Amino acid sequence: MEYSDKVKDHFLHPRNIGKIENADVSATEGSPACGDQVTLYMNVNPDTLVIENIKFQSYGCASNIATGSIITEMAIGKTLKDAFNINWKDAAEALDGLPPQKMHCSVLAVDTLQSAIKKYEIERGLREPDKFTKETIVSELRKVLYPRLGKDIVTLKMVKYVGYEEGTAIIDIDIPEFDSYRDNIRVEIEEHLEKFQEIKKIKITM
Repeated sequence: MEYSDKVKDHFLHPRNIGKIENADVSATEGSPACGDQVTLYMNVNPDTLVIENIKFQSYGCASNIATGSIITEMAIGKTLKDAFNINWKDAAEALDGLPPQKMHCSVLAVDTLQSAIKKYEIERGLREPDKFTKETIVSELRKVLYPRLGKDIVTLKMVKYVGYEEGTAIIDIDIPEFDSYRDNIRVEIEEHLEKFQEIKKIKITM
């Protein structure tokens, strides 16, 4: 697997790594059981809403550490609004690219940043909590990448049906039985949806 020089640099010399003891907010996304996890800590200026300090802790591969590092560099000094608009493609491009099968690490880093920003804003009355709907599920599926191509399964038209009935998320995925990434896709979907309290059961058919 070939990594860019920037990925190697941020892996070997990660920026802003560690924990902020007096953080205004922290957020964790991912799971060690699934292979990758990121926790972000932030201090925010309450008057300007500028991120004045940000650190991360990472569990996972070189790409996970590198994307955690780059996302903190991209976010520090920005307003919450501008930082929230950073997307996973921006993070990957800032590292001069990632192998397709590692693109999900940039999604995880951005997810964690956006979760921290939402949490900060909700706790201070700056944002209303998101209303959970079927579209919430679709939005999460747009963050699930097909490893071979590094593109999300919605854009690739692999998602044939999404439903939500009485606490059960129902997803129909079009992926052949012989595809070696079937299990990866299933695990990624479950990881993205398990964080929602509204979802009691996840039913995935392939």
